[in-house]
Amino acid sequence: MTEPPQKNLPGHSPGSWPHTPPGLTPTITHDAVVIVPGIMGSELYDTTTGDVLWGLANPKWLAKAWLTKPGLSPLHLTAEEQAGEFGRIKARRLLQTPAWSPFLRGIEPYHKLTRAIENPVADPAAVMPFPYDWRLPVEVNARLLAGAAREHLEQWRRHPAHTAARRQAVDERQARLVFIAHSMGGLVTYAALTLGFDNDLAADTRGAMTLGTPFHGSVVAASILNSIQGAPLPLPHNRLAALAATMPGVHDLLPRFVCLEEGLNVRRLTPTDVAALGGDKDLARNSQMFFDNLYSQPFPHHRPVVGIRQDTVQSMRLEDGTVIASEYCFRSNTDGEAMRDLNGTPRRFQVWGDGTVHRESASLTRRTLPIASQHGALASGKAALQAVADFLLEDDHLGPDQANEGLGLKVPDYVVPNSEWAIRVAGTDDPSGVDCTVASVDGDFQREARLYASDGDALGASMKVPRIGLYRVTVEADYVTSPLTQLVFAGADGVMPLNE
Repeated sequence: MTEPPQKNLPGHSPGSWPHTPPGLTPTITHDAVVIVPGIMGSELYDTTTGDVLWGLANPKWLAKAWLTKPGLSPLHLTAEEQAGEFGRIKARRLLQTPAWSPFLRGIEPYHKLTRAIENPVADPAAVMPFPYDWRLPVEVNARLLAGAAREHLEQWRRHPAHTAARRQAVDERQARLVFIAHSMGGLVTYAALTLGFDNDLAADTRGAMTLGTPFHGSVVAASILNSIQGAPLPLPHNRLAALAATMPGVHDLLPRFVCLEEGLNVRRLTPTDVAALGGDKDLARNSQMFFDNLYSQPFPHHRPVVGIRQDTVQSMRLEDGTVIASEYCFRSNTDGEAMRDLNGTPRRFQVWGDGTVHRESASLTRRTLPIASQHGALASGKAALQAVADFLLEDDHLGPDQANEGLGLKVPDYVVPNSEWAIRVAGTDDPSGVDCTVASVDGDFQREARLYASDGDALGASMKVPRIGLYRVTVEADYVTSPLTQLVFAGADGVMPLNE
């Protein structure tokens, strides 16, 4: 017998359920969802002045932030904040417009991710963004997340749309939590679920999907801290280093795997090493103790999405206080000793990553969902959004999907207007069917990059942009599901002193 048509559930207009013919139960989730952004993915404002300090809704604010003297100075942690007195700066909402940072490169807003999540939930009220002050320790934000997630779940369980939607769930169970976390947000989620801030939170969680989370840290964080005393770099890099030196959040992103190359020896960074490269020894020591505790706890209900096929720094050397980053990594045997060749030299491996986090750092287990994408776009690309939507509709862990080989994209960290810079597309030497465009975020410039066969199974192109601003490089191919994108910032020429 044919069932009667389903009535519309509260919170949705007639016909709003996606792909639900008459007589079928809507394919939705009645669970509560929490979106946890990555570092620099939350808009921050000063509670004493009301000024927005990071994330203005106009991309032109980036030039003021990075290229003028006052710039980001209000974001530096004060003595009171370093002593644990927080509250001067608050996170208001998720990033609303594309942003850029040296080394971290493009930071995309979370509109697409939010829309992808709101589509399969029973009502938009089931979705809670969790903006946070990414300057602070992961532990501080994890405690806040645990409290906010508990309150969100209880409010959603009282919502009329939840009451209606749970009738189609197995055993009509109550809603549980699903966390969708990008980059640093995955560390915050991991700690919120495991460190005892709410002992029932893990049991009330159905799943946590992380997108490009540096579970074992990233060499990029060491390069950030080193850029004041390292090789001469443009002004924005120096400004970020000065800011990062006071930020526990950046120290929580330092690599915790075997990455420091010293002749025939490779080892982990120590707090003394961090101080030598420009960081804070005490912040590094505090971070080390925090992660020693965190790693002793399994991450429950976890599904990691990892970026692949992008050139990514994976190890480093320290030469006269300067970080020299390399795009290869080292692996250890089960006894903890580095794998070596017949001559006793540590073996080097190329595992790539998402341009910021190398693949082996982006997961706590070997079970991953690999996607060819840059780090900043992992929360906005088509393939990742499909994975998120599918994850929301699951009730059981079905294992990882298989990924295509994919293409890789490499662009400079910082460019100068009217000067040529290079684009490299890895994974093919055939330009047919591959399109590359460069467009300004504010929409007044767009140009196609002429790709040509380059060395090492890759394509190359040269590009110029006309003025200071933020530009998006996009690579599309007939055989690739989701386009590759990366944001590039064009700024002033030359090296400028930090106090200018």
